[in-house]
Amino acid sequence: MFIDEVVISVKAGDGGNGCSAFRREKFVPKGGPSGGDGGRGGDVKLVASEHYNTLLHFRFNPEHTAERGRHGEGSNRTGRDGAGVELPVPVGTIVYNDETGEQIFDFTEPGQTFVVASGGRGGKGNARFATSTNQAPTECEEGKPGDAVRLRLELKLLADVGLVGFPNAGKSTLISRLSAAKPKIADYPFTTLQPNLGVVQAGDHTFVLADVPGLIEGAHEGHGLGTQFLRHIERTRLLVHLVDSAEASGRDPANDFDVIMGELAKFNADLLRKPMLVAATRIDMCTDPARIEAIRRKAEERHLPFYAISSVTGKGLEELRFAMSSQLFPAHETAEVPVGS
Repeated sequence: MFIDEVVISVKAGDGGNGCSAFRREKFVPKGGPSGGDGGRGGDVKLVASEHYNTLLHFRFNPEHTAERGRHGEGSNRTGRDGAGVELPVPVGTIVYNDETGEQIFDFTEPGQTFVVASGGRGGKGNARFATSTNQAPTECEEGKPGDAVRLRLELKLLADVGLVGFPNAGKSTLISRLSAAKPKIADYPFTTLQPNLGVVQAGDHTFVLADVPGLIEGAHEGHGLGTQFLRHIERTRLLVHLVDSAEASGRDPANDFDVIMGELAKFNADLLRKPMLVAATRIDMCTDPARIEAIRRKAEERHLPFYAISSVTGKGLEELRFAMSSQLFPAHETAEVPVGS
């Protein structure tokens, strides 16, 4: 099962208590206070790691506590600081305060570190309270408590291109043809139950393509696989909207286009501001050219580039591949598309 959201509890270490002590050496007749400070509690840190690609490791281990600081000791000895805790998270993890919903941090690069709970400060020993008028203080401080917080970790895929469309629009087949990814492919809805990633090569450029599970009407409200996967396309730089042109789908391709565009807008209006390509799929199984033209007109209405493809025969795939690359790397000249693709 693909775990992309978990709630965990973290507790930083409490600070150690300060010590109340006095010098008692034989040749120090007027020995003063010598209580040391308590050590600082350990922090809890999240660290972005390339060795993890899910949040599954938090599912059965949701509570994490750092070590408290040691108490201060006599002879002005400060207590040892508590050991901190580092929790690895996949790149692409967003951290929220589970109680307030506030976004705390967004991990976008490997090695990023963020302290989510700070350890408590150690208490002061009685040596800290000595003054000219109070040369033998007995008071000392208790250590401060460390931060405690409930966090919601949400993992969003870090892909350059996201494929969107109805179930069985051909997303899994397309990613299997353009990359080395081997997603599950079948002729029933919701074959894909978790996003698949594939690395695509186009000339001198490479990019990551995400096959996002199929959307249906009402997806923005959680229908079908709903918001569980719509969130993954928020990070992509380019969307490719696949519309099934085959009569066997039993659907109106123009209506399919409008439904998916509507769901994207309702979930997050910014998605429609992303660069987008439109592709009519399964053209090898379409005997009515008007269905393909209907999709083309919908794309033209929104001034979106249009491609007609067949992942089975390979028709149009190279044009689409290099079109994606050109959108992602506009400052560079992408190698010329092979003729006769």
